[in-house]
Amino acid sequence: MCDNCGCSITDANRYLIAAHERQTIEVLEDLLVENDRQAGHNRAHFNSHGTLAINLMSAPGSGKTSLLEATIKALPESIRIAVIEGDLETENDAERIRRHGVAAVQITTGMACHLDAHMVHDALHALDLDGVDILFIENVGNLVCPANFDIGQHCNVLLLSVTEGDDKPAKYPVMVRAADRVVITKTDLLPYIEEFDVARARAAIETVSGGLPVFELSAKTGAGIAGWINWLLARVDARRVAAR
Repeated sequence: MCDNCGCSITDANRYLIAAHERQTIEVLEDLLVENDRQAGHNRAHFNSHGTLAINLMSAPGSGKTSLLEATIKALPESIRIAVIEGDLETENDAERIRRHGVAAVQITTGMACHLDAHMVHDALHALDLDGVDILFIENVGNLVCPANFDIGQHCNVLLLSVTEGDDKPAKYPVMVRAADRVVITKTDLLPYIEEFDVARARAAIETVSGGLPVFELSAKTGAGIAGWINWLLARVDARRVAAR
C-alpha cells in the first residue's frame, strides 16, 4: 500500500502517531481537499473539450486493458478515444493500446496504489483532447483506494472478473458504492469456474448498491460487448449535448 492516502496507518501502528494524530488528520484532509480542487479543474478541462472521462477501476488482472482493446475494435470509427494508463511500473498496458493506433499515456506511480487528480493532470499535458470523444483512465489495480480519489472523471466503471469470486462486491463495498456501472468480465470462462455464480454476484452488488446497472461480457469472444458500446455512445451523445 502507499503512503499518499494514509492507508499505511493501521490499528497495529496507530499508537506511533497518536501524539501527532491531530496534525496527521489535518494533513490527510488537506491532501484530499487539494486533490478535489485539482479534480474539479480536470473535469472543467474535459467539459471544455466535450470529452467524456471514464475511470476504470478493478483488482489486478480483471481485464481492464483487454476491455479497452475490445472497445477500440467495437466502437465506430467516428468515435475518437485516448487512454491514460496507471500502473506501479512498466509501460506494458500503454504499449498494448498504442498498437491499435490510439494515443496512450502511461503513469507509473511507483508505490502509490491509486491515481490522483494531480497525476492525471500531468498526464493530460501529453494528450491533445481536441477531438477526443472518450478518455479512458485505467486506474491502478486495487479494490480499495481508487474509490476515494476523485480524478475529474464523469463516471466510474468497476470491473469484476469471474476469476475473482462472486463475493468480491460484499468484501469491497466501498468500490461498489463509488461505481456508476459494474462490468462482469471474462464471462467466456464461466463454464470452467463453477465457484462463480452470476446471480450471486448480482445479488451482492444489489445489496451494496441497489439499482446499480451491471453488464456481463467477454472481451475475448465479444459476447455482451454491444450493450457496453451502446452505453458508451449514449454517454458521448449526452456529453455533446451538455457541451453546447
